[in-house]
Amino acid sequence: MTRERILLSGPDVGPVEREALLNAFDSGWIAPVGPELTAFEAELAEYVGVESCVALTSGTAALHLGLMDLGVGPGDEVVVQTATFAASAFAVTYTGATPVFCDVDSETWCLDPDLLAELLAEKAASNQLPKAVMPVDLYGSCANYRSLSAVCAEYEVPLIEDAAEALGTIGTNGRAGSFGELSVVSFNGNKIMTTSGGGALLGSKDAIEKARYLSTQARLPGVHYEHIDIGYNYRLSNLLAGLGRAQLANLETMIDRRTVTAERYRSDERLSTLDWCPYDGTQRPNHWLNVGLLPPGMSPIPVCEKLDAQGIEARPAWKPMHLQPVFKECEAFGGKVAESLFDNGICLPSGSGLSADDQEYVIATISPLLLEGSSL
Repeated sequence: MTRERILLSGPDVGPVEREALLNAFDSGWIAPVGPELTAFEAELAEYVGVESCVALTSGTAALHLGLMDLGVGPGDEVVVQTATFAASAFAVTYTGATPVFCDVDSETWCLDPDLLAELLAEKAASNQLPKAVMPVDLYGSCANYRSLSAVCAEYEVPLIEDAAEALGTIGTNGRAGSFGELSVVSFNGNKIMTTSGGGALLGSKDAIEKARYLSTQARLPGVHYEHIDIGYNYRLSNLLAGLGRAQLANLETMIDRRTVTAERYRSDERLSTLDWCPYDGTQRPNHWLNVGLLPPGMSPIPVCEKLDAQGIEARPAWKPMHLQPVFKECEAFGGKVAESLFDNGICLPSGSGLSADDQEYVIATISPLLLEGSSL
């Protein structure tokens, strides 16, 4: 019998999600508005602990509108954590602004508060303060928002939280997605919960209403179509919101299952040479991905290739944005920590649908490779 390919973080859906989709379909609300969408936004805002929420077609769209809400535009700069997926930086460029990349710290793998303080002090001295700061809650680890918020407040620079990878994570003083002036979560197919594709912008009622208006083509009230602003077709559909409601209702259970998987990886002696993602700013991580640092001198790329040949999906940690060719002209502060994560970090299968048998197969397959070390 051929073993099915083990995915890095496959969607965890079943009969409940199927019924939710069919109920939304049968309601007749096929258009990208409707009662499922309204309910999903309210339930998500309540879960995260914020005033309001608008559900959108992607986390990237949410970042774009969030930055626009903060007044970011051409000629501005936005500080972006360099260890992240490209969408964080791409959204900045959509506004016409330029990303300035800042390194992460080794305690959280998220934006380094001390380095950010140096960056903002330097920018303030030349009267070129950025328009916003964007930390990213990497792999379900929560950034040090007490320190980051204090630094941003000192220079009166707004903070937008990219919590795309951290829905359900609990930091030391709140849930991921509840920090900063605005925050973003993602429901992409490989995230902790999914609407197939999708995301949401969270924040104050006034800010979210502005984003909601822009996300529906900036149409003014009236019988005819009247526009005084450029709008975007970014609203999540009512059908997918039905799926999202079912997933959100099951989110804590999915996090519990991922936690069991994470604890098994971390406690297995065969993986003792891996140094796992730290959670110094996190009370309860969502364990979106289990990321370990390989022994020094051991590259994750050949390990991923060998795992792939055995039907296991694995990936290196994110390549830092300041090393990406598309951003080669952008300014960067630090970068060594993010570079070390990319040089040595490997993401192992972590989905909430991962069986104990499949996880044992992953461990048994990678452990001999770890013994080979740098000779691989």
